[in-house]
Amino acid sequence: MSTDKLDPETIAAHANTEPDPATGAIGPSIHPSTTFVRDTKYELTNPLHSYSRDESPSYLAAERTLATLEGAASAFLFSSGMAAGSAVVSCLRSGDHVVAPRVMYWGLRNWMMIFCERFGIELEMFDPTDPDGASKLVRKGETRLLWIETPCNPTWDVIDIARSAEIAKDAGAKLVVDSTAATPVYTQPLKLGADIVMHSATKYLNGHSDVIAGALATSEEDDFWQDIHQARFQGGAVLGTFEAWLLQRGMRTLFLRVRRQSDSAMAIAQHFSDHPKVRQVLYPGLPDHPGHSVAAKQMTGGFGGMLSFLVEGGRDGALDFVKRCKLFARATSLGGVESLVEHRASVEEEGSPVPQDLVRISVGIEAIDDLIADLEQALS
Repeated sequence: MSTDKLDPETIAAHANTEPDPATGAIGPSIHPSTTFVRDTKYELTNPLHSYSRDESPSYLAAERTLATLEGAASAFLFSSGMAAGSAVVSCLRSGDHVVAPRVMYWGLRNWMMIFCERFGIELEMFDPTDPDGASKLVRKGETRLLWIETPCNPTWDVIDIARSAEIAKDAGAKLVVDSTAATPVYTQPLKLGADIVMHSATKYLNGHSDVIAGALATSEEDDFWQDIHQARFQGGAVLGTFEAWLLQRGMRTLFLRVRRQSDSAMAIAQHFSDHPKVRQVLYPGLPDHPGHSVAAKQMTGGFGGMLSFLVEGGRDGALDFVKRCKLFARATSLGGVESLVEHRASVEEEGSPVPQDLVRISVGIEAIDDLIADLEQALS
């Protein structure tokens, strides 16, 4: 079926699959085979599939669905979001210059710092709250990669993707956008000028807290994308076939889940914005958020299911709040159907820029009145 005239929600629901012609099965098939047969002329029966470390048919539906939703030329699945992000950076060379935000997913930020120092890549980090932060560091003809994450985890600062694309293009650099929190439901970075978009597919794309996965999608299949392809193939950072099937299944409800989570996050943000025990609500959907105008420009229809509270009483107040939550599970991760709460500074390593009074909230799909009531009692 052609997807040219279909709404993205329909594309996701069908997940680029057709009923199995052999059996008529509606549910997508799983292909656990690691290798694929050749005929008597030693030609592959299907030239797309040789060895499943890189070419499993189980990847195709999810990759094609993501590529369609992002307006991409191509997409690749990886064994994790970390594997996807590190594949990009590992394709750089000694002497290259990289610019990234100071506030971003801590695991990838810390890995970047170690990797770049070890392999002679210069890494500089900018303040994501400064609209000119990236432009101050990017060097024409020297910067190879501008990496941004928006909204930035866990403070939910907003970086202007279109402006970042202009900065990168003027410098001859690639712009890579971690769009995990925004999801393709609300933002398509490639359409705003980005070269590559990354997702920790563990989060919203899967949405059920039962798969570790990552994904990249590209605006064009150029030499750098081929380098990433080889990094995946040779490094073996590929997804299992069952995990790919679970990811595909999760993507079929992406729009329903994310819209519900975003609506609930907005309701929570508005409800607690003037609560006496909450010093500040960090959510780009609130009009007084410093990045609201940029978020409204590049996030279409909603602002996502993630927000953070700065709680009165500092670290002790934040930890007490988290301890008292009953419906919100105290756990790391985000984007699942269940709501989670986390004292982020306790999870990140020493040197984290996360405030000690910050509590990160991942909003699930539960009834909004129940969620608000749990947060109210935890703050009482």
